[in-house]
Amino acid sequence: MNIAPNSYPRTRKRLMAAAASVAIAGAIGFGAVATGTAPVLAEAVRVEAPQVPSFADVVERVSPAVVSVRVKAKIESTADDGSDLPDAFGNLPDDPQLRRFFREFRGFGDQDGRDGMRRFGRRDRQPRPVAQGSGFFISEDGYLVTNNHVVGEGSSFTVVMHDGKELDAKLVGTDPRTDLAVLKVEGDGKFTYVDFADDSKVRVGDWVVAVGNPFGLGGTVTAGIVSARGRDIGAGPYDDFIQIDASVNRGNSGGPTFNLNGQVVGINTAIFSPSGGSVGIAFDIPASTAKQVVQDLMEDGTVQRGWLGVEIQPVTSEIAESLGLKSDKGALVSSAQDDGPGKKAGISAGDVITQVDGKDVASPKELARLIGAYQPGKPVDVTLWRDGKSETVKVDLGTLPLSDKQASADQQPSAPPKADTLADLGLTVTRSDDGKGLVVTDVDPDSDAADRGIQPGDVITSVNSTEVNGTDDVAKAMADAVKSGRKAVLMQITRDNSNRFVALPVAKG
Repeated sequence: MNIAPNSYPRTRKRLMAAAASVAIAGAIGFGAVATGTAPVLAEAVRVEAPQVPSFADVVERVSPAVVSVRVKAKIESTADDGSDLPDAFGNLPDDPQLRRFFREFRGFGDQDGRDGMRRFGRRDRQPRPVAQGSGFFISEDGYLVTNNHVVGEGSSFTVVMHDGKELDAKLVGTDPRTDLAVLKVEGDGKFTYVDFADDSKVRVGDWVVAVGNPFGLGGTVTAGIVSARGRDIGAGPYDDFIQIDASVNRGNSGGPTFNLNGQVVGINTAIFSPSGGSVGIAFDIPASTAKQVVQDLMEDGTVQRGWLGVEIQPVTSEIAESLGLKSDKGALVSSAQDDGPGKKAGISAGDVITQVDGKDVASPKELARLIGAYQPGKPVDVTLWRDGKSETVKVDLGTLPLSDKQASADQQPSAPPKADTLADLGLTVTRSDDGKGLVVTDVDPDSDAADRGIQPGDVITSVNSTEVNGTDDVAKAMADAVKSGRKAVLMQITRDNSNRFVALPVAKG
């Protein structure tokens, strides 16, 4: 169809009017389609929502087992003058009543804020919550699990149920080394409880659901995935955390993380947070660790662990090279305590522990976990790498002391005036007063020894498991290493009554 120039404006107006009619009809849920002169009404467009996973069924089943834990402690009676305002209110006028008003109105006095503005003037503070966390029932008769850092400073405990009911609880026992604690609630009837999962089957990428009481808001559910396994965050000797990315915040501590079968795969314990809130990095105590500790606490309120009585350090690639090991796995014994079961069985400094009862030892942390999992008195086979070959000794484990013992060492000698130089190593040394070992008097700042942390005052007691009493002993050990095709020598260093090993290259030897 040809449109004449003078008729174009009229045609354009008609088209615009038709489009406007369609738009208006669409806005009220209909579409107008022009067929000749009469519009036809059509139904609104509907899109079928895609099916997505839901955690509602899991949450509905497990929520009654998850509780809030309130911890109270006695504090001294003081005049309530509002002096404990947070820094954000520190610029208020020095008026006691005004400062008290802000403190109570904002809820900084009693945790729930209900006492705010009830009355002014002096009043004695009563026991108040000093911590609030989460927990969950593990038995129908009222045993529940939480974190040690939630209840550790408390004198009385209150459990708030899923339906808001409050019950008193007593502390059964705590284990600071794994940050676990067990409470017991006395009540009529049976409690809804949950089971621990087999966390060995938990894989990175699995969905998990964290349930707890963040910021004291009440029962809250967040979801995410398992981000990593076996995390060591420096929290304790048995670090083996599961890392998740569910939103875990303050108040979630002690709460459970569930798999999609409603089983507990871990216990929320720590978060990485530069800001204080969730950034998507949270750490859980694995169910396997928690199950064992909780069982011990329920039996007698304490946890007894096996004890080997040795100080250990990691095996670096250089240390492995100096000892002729094929890999840098295992735990290097830096010293064996005189009263420890390890020394009684023949374990000594310089040995590398590679297995316990046939289980490979990848690191000092893993050795600590393996030994700690045994009961005291349990005989175990410890496989060692010593003098270039593997051998096994049987050790009757002792009981881990309440506080970590340090190995005793000879009193650090003072350096005599004459010094010798180990030029290839960048060290200046002198013989010790008792003739056992060499005292480092100077370290070349550009040497490998300086890079590896050797300092003046350190005592070199052995090189490649051979005691040294002079520089000739060191030179011979270096020559033997070169002859054997090794690229480093292993020095045993004593500092501050503690031993460690350092591998130094012998390329110049």
